[in-house]
Formats: sequence, structure tokens, C-alpha cells
Amino acid sequence: MGRLDGKTAIITGAAQGIGALMAKAMADEGAKVLVTDVQDTAKAVKAITDAGGTAQGMKVDVTSNDDLAAMVERAKSAFGGLDIMVNNASIFATLQPKPFFEIDDDEFDLIMRVNARGVHQVMRAIAPTMIQAGGGKVINIASGTFYYGPPGLSHYTASKGAVIALTRCHARELGDKNIQINAIAPGLTESEGLRGNDGFDMARGPTVASRSIKREMLPEDLLGTLIYLASSDSNFVTGQTLNVDGGKINV
Repeated sequence: MGRLDGKTAIITGAAQGIGALMAKAMADEGAKVLVTDVQDTAKAVKAITDAGGTAQGMKVDVTSNDDLAAMVERAKSAFGGLDIMVNNASIFATLQPKPFFEIDDDEFDLIMRVNARGVHQVMRAIAPTMIQAGGGKVINIASGTFYYGPPGLSHYTASKGAVIALTRCHARELGDKNIQINAIAPGLTESEGLRGNDGFDMARGPTVASRSIKREMLPEDLLGTLIYLASSDSNFVTGQTLNVDGGKINV
């Protein structure tokens, strides 16, 4: 407890599921958290405040520069600054896997715009504040799909490959500003959104079988790595992607 005392964190895509759990984990460690999403964040904020944490919610579209500018100003006005940014907003759980030749241009562009360009836009919005403050932490949520290219998810996999590339490039550009930028690449995670999507049923058994730790991955499995990357424990780690997948991928 208390590893993030005195810090302010923003997390995108945090109204529910993995994002909401991440927001609460940071609050449990002492961070003041701005919970953002295109959906209603009230439930996620209440879970934090009911547990004694500090949080506010805000509707933010990561593809809107106006929303992102307002997000940064809210963090500064409500909590005094910005120390930790978690880029979690993504389209995944609602996807229906399909062959790449059945993915039309509009669907491909939507996935790339939210999952990849959204990270670029967030980083452009927050960088001046973190630089002025003398440092910060950024955690991007990527995906293990980048490493093995599962069939049916070519557009999603491409978007998360872009997140890993942006992580490396941004870390190079901001390393001398004391801003550490890393990514987490989760395996197939049984989030509340994914549990209702039977399009992934064919992948569940083989995924568990391919892991060294032979069980389903839960959202809680990501929290230890998140707090490590958000805390001072990772001050000499940047530009890295940490696989959290039960040992499916060895890179």
C-alpha cells in the first residue's frame, strides 16, 4: 500500500472491466485517479471512493483533441498535476473475429484510429505537462497478439503492434525528460466484456493449453505489473513491453 502516494494518474477506457480494475488498483496504492471513458464512469469512480480512494470521472474520447486538452486541465485543476498516464482505451471485446479479406475499410480505420492513433493523440496532449513537471510514467496497454498473429484479428493485431512501436519511439524521444514509457502486452484476458463474446470460444482452450501457467487469465493478473511500471521501482526501465500472459510467449 502507498506506492503511488502523492501521485496523480489518468486512465483511459476505465468505465468498466480491466480499466476500472486498474484505476482502483492505482487508487488503492494512494494515487488520485481521473477515470476517463466514452461511457459513464460513475460506477468505477464509486468503487474507488467507497474504498476510501480519491477519484473523479470524465467523458473523454481519445480521438478528440478538445477532449484530451480538457482531460489534462481537469487533472491539473482537480489534483494538481499529472504523474501517471495509462493508455488503456481500445476496441477489442466487441469484435467478431473474421478473415482479413472480410474486414472493410471503415472497420479497419476505426480500430486503428482508436487503438493506435488514440495513443499518439493522448501522448501529444500530455507531454508538455509531464515535461514541465520534470518527469512521469506512461503505461500503454498493448497485446500479445502482436507476437503470434492470431487469425481473425489482423486489424486489432496491427493496431497493437503500432502501440508497441509508439512505446519504443516515445520512450526514445522523452527519455531525457525523465519520462518512462512502457507497455504491457496481456494475453487473452477474461474481462467482463469478453466473457459475453462467444466469438472467442474457439481460442480459449488452445490459449490455456499454450501457456506455461495453465489457466484462464484474469484482469487481476495485470495489476502487479501495472503498479510496478507506475511506481519508482521502474525508474530505469523504458521503451519495454512486458508480456503478462502466463508464459504463452517467450520473447
